Amino acid sequence: MFKLPSIRNLLLTCSLIPCILSCSSKLDGKQSKGPEKKDKSVAYFDSFNYKGNDNFYNENPLPGKDYFYNPILPGWYSDPSICANGKDYFLVTSSFSYFPGVPIFHSQDLVNWKQIGHVLNRPSQLPLEGQHTSEGIFAPAISYNPHNQTYYMITTNIRKGNFFVKTKDPFGEWSEPVWLPEVKGIDPSFFFDDDGKAYIVNNDEPEEGSTYSGHRAIRVQQFDVETEKTFGSRKVLINGGVDISEKPVWIEGPHIYKIKGQYFLMCAEGGTSVNHREVIFKGDSPMGSFKPWDKNPILTQKHLNPSRKKPITCAGHADLVQKPNGEWWSVFLGCRPINNEFENLGRETFLMPVKWSEDGYPYLTHDNEEVPRVVQMNGLQRSEQPTFGNFNKLESFESPELNQEWFTMRGKALQYYSLTKTPGYLALQCAPVASTEKKELAFIARRIQHHQFEINSTVYFKPATEKDAAGLLLYKDERHQYFLAIQQENNQRKVALKKISDKGIEEISSKMITPTNDQVDLKITSNGTHFNFYCTTDGEKWENIAENISAQYLSTANSFGFTGTTVGMYATNSM
Repeated sequence: MFKLPSIRNLLLTCSLIPCILSCSSKLDGKQSKGPEKKDKSVAYFDSFNYKGNDNFYNENPLPGKDYFYNPILPGWYSDPSICANGKDYFLVTSSFSYFPGVPIFHSQDLVNWKQIGHVLNRPSQLPLEGQHTSEGIFAPAISYNPHNQTYYMITTNIRKGNFFVKTKDPFGEWSEPVWLPEVKGIDPSFFFDDDGKAYIVNNDEPEEGSTYSGHRAIRVQQFDVETEKTFGSRKVLINGGVDISEKPVWIEGPHIYKIKGQYFLMCAEGGTSVNHREVIFKGDSPMGSFKPWDKNPILTQKHLNPSRKKPITCAGHADLVQKPNGEWWSVFLGCRPINNEFENLGRETFLMPVKWSEDGYPYLTHDNEEVPRVVQMNGLQRSEQPTFGNFNKLESFESPELNQEWFTMRGKALQYYSLTKTPGYLALQCAPVASTEKKELAFIARRIQHHQFEINSTVYFKPATEKDAAGLLLYKDERHQYFLAIQQENNQRKVALKKISDKGIEEISSKMITPTNDQVDLKITSNGTHFNFYCTTDGEKWENIAENISAQYLSTANSFGFTGTTVGMYATNSM
């Protein structure tokens, strides 16, 4: 049953008295009238409540206001990149084939972050048709050019190539894409030097071609800010990695920095799994040559005991930023697996202070140092509603637009859903497309951000045929899904749990129901390794649909891919 929120939260969610009464009916778990008119084959979602309740946060309260939890952005906020302009910090992460693309966050202290939108929020910026879930947008890099007071975000659309967009106001709209067909490979990043010159550095093929699996190089080329074109030679800075004799794999995610008159090139190595690491090189010019530090890597967890408690794995793909007080900090990605089998949260964004060696190199971990889950930052005043730790997010669909944490697949999907057709409800049409297809879906989703969580949703739904289905979808990719579905069978309603795979659709369990006024409440809970699925038609007694369903099926350890698990509202007539 939904718990009544505090008066303060009600007032925050619904500022007018009629709206307060409406929102209250969405939360108390009791029967309500629902929408005045309910079309068949349209699911009307009255609410969606996400509650994270990880044991770690309950057992390890923060000791003061100047402490924070890692990850700072939980859930699959992969490949973080950061830039600073005075007291303002902006951070972006990968979005792959979800729409809109490249979530952007703002902070004035590196810890208290607020999502301010998406960099790529128009179909003209984000062509994704036909792309796999783990294709689309890879490793965006955000930079500020003080010479023209412009922010740049450069990235790879894996099926289309490399491009950048720009803006004077990162809180507003970004430009149309400027494509860079001459920049091959992936993971481009801008570097704007003190003298006004600009460079693009990225992962690419070595000059002689790859000589072993995973053999890549880092290249650099000058960029003309006025003409917005590259020019000159595309020089190879790094061939293979720190030591080519060891055949290092997947050197990528490069960034160039100028610190105290010297140039540093920082890259990821080892692939995005448990062998991931960050390495550093030093040079006298952005065009090289660069020499590796003899104590590389500067960040990794790959050599630590995999059986250690609460491990952070896959650490790498870092970016550096300097605070006004001179301190250097780094954002990077990492994973929080359970038993090295359950990586359902994907690759998340972490934050750590940067240390400096006696010979002048930045580093984050050395020897057997572990990435900390609790970090102190001097002078920090942590907000009351941080992005990390346990939290509860209620969506009551009172706004004419989706909140920032929601997204769709491969496009806006406006032909399938509406927030204005029936105010106070998300109206989701049963679409003639299945979640196994590489198309726009009738699927409104958000990230899973905790191992232990509970999700509740109230839905009014009248199937027209036995092909119609609507409910909650746990989604990893086209071949790994669990669907808690409301359907019709022999002219009677049922709630069923479906396992969706490349072998088809398997019905794990189902229960016939007799909903009052078409209202069904659905619930999913997780203990980190297993899911439980429930429904109720009276708003009080939860009926078990299926329990102890393995979460490993949706884990990256099983399904591979670059995203974590998402969950949301889904409707189809292709069941």
